[in-house]
Parts: sequence; structure tokens; C-alpha cells
Amino acid sequence: MRFYEPVVAARKAKLFEGLHGRVLEIGPGTGVNIPHFPSGVEWVGVEPNPYMRPFQERAAAKAGLRAEFVVGSAESVSLADASVDFVVGTLVLCSVEDVSAVLREVRRVLKPGGEYRFIEHVSAPEGSWHARWQKTVKPVWKFLACGCHCDRTTWADLEAAGFDQVHYERFELPFPVVRPHIIGRATCGSGL
Repeated sequence: MRFYEPVVAARKAKLFEGLHGRVLEIGPGTGVNIPHFPSGVEWVGVEPNPYMRPFQERAAAKAGLRAEFVVGSAESVSLADASVDFVVGTLVLCSVEDVSAVLREVRRVLKPGGEYRFIEHVSAPEGSWHARWQKTVKPVWKFLACGCHCDRTTWADLEAAGFDQVHYERFELPFPVVRPHIIGRATCGSGL
């Protein structure tokens, strides 16, 4: 992440503009996104790895955010229905077991009018040399990168998840396996 974060920092800053109220971050890891959150948000992090909490606590304290730390899975979030204004996820859907379950949980916890804001690396265009290469290296990549699937068609999962609106743009980064990315927002207009 030492090389990745500087390359996406400006995109994250723009994506996180306007966040307010209660914000759930799924899979915050070491808390690399916390410095990008506006002051005044109430941050809730759901992370399956309990060893990440000290890193998140330090990042939240340094940023001056009110923070709640939850050990758990994005597939089964222990928050009430319609209890958050925004959900944020960056490089999460590539490594979860069940993308559809995560997106159902995102929709469930979002208040009506709430947004899911995301950055994900995705599969290269089908049939391209890069897509074939991603499929070839996937078993080794998955082992080395903590279960990351480098070839997921995450945009299709987002479009099928039942959000009222899904807007994203594609971009590429200078990282061979995970070069194609999407960044965007999915909105819950009226809740479930």
C-alpha cells in the first residue's frame, strides 16, 4: 500500500468530499482512508482482522474523528437497518467471500438517500491480453494478496445489487495485475 496510496490519494480526497453524519467503512484495514474523511464525521469501521484495531485507533485519534471499531464481516454487519448516512469501501469487494451479500448489507444499513462510495480494482476487458493474464496469475495472486481476486467484474455486481443509481468511471493505475479500477457512488433513494 506504500506505493498505492500516493497514486490514489487525490481521487480518494475527491470521492470523500461531502461525507457527513455517520459513516461506515467496510474493511478499513490499517485505517489508510481515515485521513481523507472530513472532520466531524462519526466513523464506524467494520474489519474482520482484530489486529488492525490499534492502527485504526491511532489514525482516528490523529485525525480527530469520533470512531467506533467493530470486529466483523462485511457480509454480516452488526449495525441496525438504515443507521448510516454513507458507506465507504476501497479495495474491499475484491477479497470478500460473497460480493452480493456485502452489497445487500450496504443497502440495508444505508439510510434512505444514503450513498455507497467505492474504489475497486476490477477485471480488464474480457478477451484482452490483460484479462487472460489476470486469470492466469489469479491463484498465486489470491494466495499472496490475502484472498484478493484480481479479475472480478465488480461493476456488474454493483449494477445488479438493487441500488437506485450507480455511477462509476473507469481508470487505470501503473500496477500490472490490478491496473483497471472503478471509482464511484451507488445511491439508495428510498431504502429497501
